[in-house]
Amino acid sequence: MLQGVLPEEERHFLVTLPIAGWAHAAFHYLPDSPEVAVRPSHKTKARRLATRLLRTYGISGGGMVELDGALPEGKGLASSSADLVATARAIADAIGIFLDAAAIECLLRDVEPSDGVMYPGIVSYHHREVRVREELGFLPPLTILAHDVGGMVDTIRFNRSTALPPMRVRHEYRTLLDEMSAAVRTGDLATVGRIATRSAELHVQRHPRADFAQMRRLCHEVGGLGLAIAHSGTYLGILLGEHREGEERTTAALARCAELPGEVRVFRTLGVADYPPCPLSSGTRAGAAKG
Repeated sequence: MLQGVLPEEERHFLVTLPIAGWAHAAFHYLPDSPEVAVRPSHKTKARRLATRLLRTYGISGGGMVELDGALPEGKGLASSSADLVATARAIADAIGIFLDAAAIECLLRDVEPSDGVMYPGIVSYHHREVRVREELGFLPPLTILAHDVGGMVDTIRFNRSTALPPMRVRHEYRTLLDEMSAAVRTGDLATVGRIATRSAELHVQRHPRADFAQMRRLCHEVGGLGLAIAHSGTYLGILLGEHREGEERTTAALARCAELPGEVRVFRTLGVADYPPCPLSSGTRAGAAKG
């Protein structure tokens, strides 16, 4: 919902917006195998993480990690982070250990930037450092009407950028982060929508999008809370709260978005009822992580 750079120490941060999109992992432990393999074979970061986890906990041998899920790659939906978190959970379950969110975070730190999907609910997160800043809580479920301009964004390359926004913008990000943190804690959806829109505006000033003006008009016309952009991806979405006429509004907005070139999808955010009441237990061979 918000992503930028803070004025102090040039720290990059984001505020997550968990959606009901999932990565699934299964791990088959093979004690006589010298290494870990992964399917699909291009998921090399999952293989690195699996090997590191096994060796960290003194487990010899290898195995097979099988990944699947509905999160498209290169779209800014945290597909890679979700793959890694699901892999860690699957291996932990298979070998009979418990990994909390902080332990998974440590394992990911040397693999790639991550956006905090190992934590339940909404968090502010230092994604380049792979370090949680603050757990903020939950919002009521929202609908996101998202337009994809197409193509893919290389998140690793995006996060290697050393270009910084002007200092005045970094100070604005500090204010926006403080306001967003308070708004999530109190369930202030109007403020959440306003800040998410401002974050999108600041982003497109540096990374222009042809659909931004039209999506902003459409958001106003359908009574949306605001816009949410995948800062390192290709989606721009309208945040819709729950109303009695919500389904009709979504249908009408979908028809309008169909006029734009590219794909349109509807996502649902995760609320407190979507999470288990306790940490995932050991004993199964599968793991999952939200987007």
